[in-house]
Amino acid sequence: MKDLLELRNEIDQIDNEIVSLFEQRMHISEQVAQYKIRTGKKVFDKERESEKLKTLSSKASNEFIRHGIWELFEQIMSVSRKKQYQLLGAEGMLKKPDFTKVDRLVEKKPTVVFQGVEGAYSQQAMQQFFSEQHDSFHVETWRDAMEAIRRKQADFAVLPLENSSAGIVSENYDLLAEYDAYIVGEQVLKIDHALLGLANADETEIRTVYSHPQALMQCSKYLEEHKEWEEISLKNTAVSAQKVKQDGNVHQAAIASPVTAELYGLKVIKEGIQDNQANCTRFVIVTADPVYQKDARHIALCLELPHTVGSLYHTLSHFIYNNINMINIQSRPKPDKNWEYRFFIDIEGNLEDEGVQNALGGLKEETSFLKILGTY
Repeated sequence: MKDLLELRNEIDQIDNEIVSLFEQRMHISEQVAQYKIRTGKKVFDKERESEKLKTLSSKASNEFIRHGIWELFEQIMSVSRKKQYQLLGAEGMLKKPDFTKVDRLVEKKPTVVFQGVEGAYSQQAMQQFFSEQHDSFHVETWRDAMEAIRRKQADFAVLPLENSSAGIVSENYDLLAEYDAYIVGEQVLKIDHALLGLANADETEIRTVYSHPQALMQCSKYLEEHKEWEEISLKNTAVSAQKVKQDGNVHQAAIASPVTAELYGLKVIKEGIQDNQANCTRFVIVTADPVYQKDARHIALCLELPHTVGSLYHTLSHFIYNNINMINIQSRPKPDKNWEYRFFIDIEGNLEDEGVQNALGGLKEETSFLKILGTY
């Protein structure tokens, strides 16, 4: 019987042969890429690869080996395609995204739309991003905001996408996929929630609390201490403060920004009631035109994949082979198919980067749907 050292030496010899054969195969893949450059033939031939995988795996002696051969050659083919995309990119054969690069996002005083009423966190994010050099108006819903930029009633809209405590604002991810609108900027806002009431209100007399559902979630620990309170969700934190003022009921309170208390003449009953004292919300600035600032370093993508084994893995590998860092990934259900999902991915890079163009070229061929949501 062979000892461990002899077995390892044999494995090393086989591995060396595999490396040599792999290099030969990649060299031939480069020749295939040259042929495709000349003829305009697509890199990804899914039907041919499926047949090839079936043929190769059928040569296995047992089920375990069959599965291993399928996985091995599926990966080899994936690597070969990525090399071909790189070669096509070097020859200028990959179509560049239809975006316009600009030196400045704002050349004139813009009109900006936000959801809610005066004092909303979206308004505060807007003011931080645009400073004071803008006109603005507010609408009732986030869909209304998207409609406003679609109809050219506003140049930009401000949408919350994610909170560090409560997670994503799922409706806005869906709206970004639905509308022809593009992310051009980002603003992270520190969120401080306070309990607001009438001037003569007292914490012990509160019976009903109004706020946005996300704000209620972000203050869950504080609210857990007051289980006797009825929690009612409204469309906006500032709307909640406005309602408390208008109703004039001492037993009502709102969870909103302390800034809102000043606007509506309310008293801050208790400050800093959010669970996470470092609580932040990430807002995006959206416009109707596919533009991006020349020094943008993040790209937002929406994509849908074949509902097959390994499809997400092979998609993400396009970033690996092009040295692209993925900084965020979220999933949302497809509106027309149960238990299938679309993915929202943020990566680092600029649309001018060769690696980004190679990765996008591969994704365009190998996904069932791809949309660049913007770059910022």
